[in-house]
Amino acid sequence: MEARRFKLLRATAVALALAWAGGAAAQDTAVRIVVGFSPGGGFDAYARLFARHFGRHLPGQPNVIVQNMPGSSSLKAVQYLDQGAPRDGNYITAFNPGLMTNSLLEPDKVSYNFANLSWIGSITQDFRVCYAWNERNVRSWDDLLRSQRFVMGTTSIGSSAYQNAAVLKTLFGVKIHHVLGYPGSAEERIAIERGELDGGCGAWASNPPDWIINRKITPLVTFTKPENADPSVKAPFILDLAKSPEDRAVLEILTAADLLGRPYVASRAIPAARLDTLRKAFDSTMGDKEFLAESELRQLPVAAIGGTQAQSVVEALYKASPTLIAKAREAVK
Repeated sequence: MEARRFKLLRATAVALALAWAGGAAAQDTAVRIVVGFSPGGGFDAYARLFARHFGRHLPGQPNVIVQNMPGSSSLKAVQYLDQGAPRDGNYITAFNPGLMTNSLLEPDKVSYNFANLSWIGSITQDFRVCYAWNERNVRSWDDLLRSQRFVMGTTSIGSSAYQNAAVLKTLFGVKIHHVLGYPGSAEERIAIERGELDGGCGAWASNPPDWIINRKITPLVTFTKPENADPSVKAPFILDLAKSPEDRAVLEILTAADLLGRPYVASRAIPAARLDTLRKAFDSTMGDKEFLAESELRQLPVAAIGGTQAQSVVEALYKASPTLIAKAREAVK
């Protein structure tokens, strides 16, 4: 009897120890943020800022590790969520939301429905600006229109930068020459400083502070609504330059992704409870005083959108009419 009781107590103790160990292991499991671009660019900078504070708001306060997985303008990192990464909610991807628009316009090249992701939230709306390196002597929208050749670089056709520049070329007649294949914005900036490129399109806050403080670049046109814009940037808003109501409707589709400038997503297959936990932790991080203080110090603006709202924006984008999508497709060729 005593021997049986001893065995039962011993088995219970072992079970409790294993349960405790399993719980500790779960708490210690690192959360990984996979950035779809090379280090040094805006997506990478925001992800590393986010990673330094996100873990404090998750159960067990796990380590949060940033990994870079460049490829196909960040599509590779998105696909990894369901083609390699564990679907437990410990893998999160930061990617270029311009891919969503491209999946509508060229589904044969970007065969992916971004509504079929678990949206955690977006740190900031993308205040996108097309600008010129000042040594090129293009200092205004009118100068850009008169330019005989304006060279811009980007990662691939699927990027937001490519689409912004393509709109300038197709709808407004700007003589843009694209150079594709850069791994990320860091490499593009080096090319601009070397004189290989005349300028670029991207998030204004992601530019090197030296460029802005010392006025090495000039903003030419913005792709963000005026109420979301940096008041220090004096440049026309692209929708206000539209030549017709039809062009404006097309531009509204092409700029919709800018609302989700720095998004974070997980696999749709993660448990609902885990998604809820990630969303709550994201929201808490966005209100964290230490996070906000560091974002201000690093000049990385925060204008966050929660996961539920982000999901709604994406689903609305995929409901655009085929006719309007066809016109938008022509605009970015």
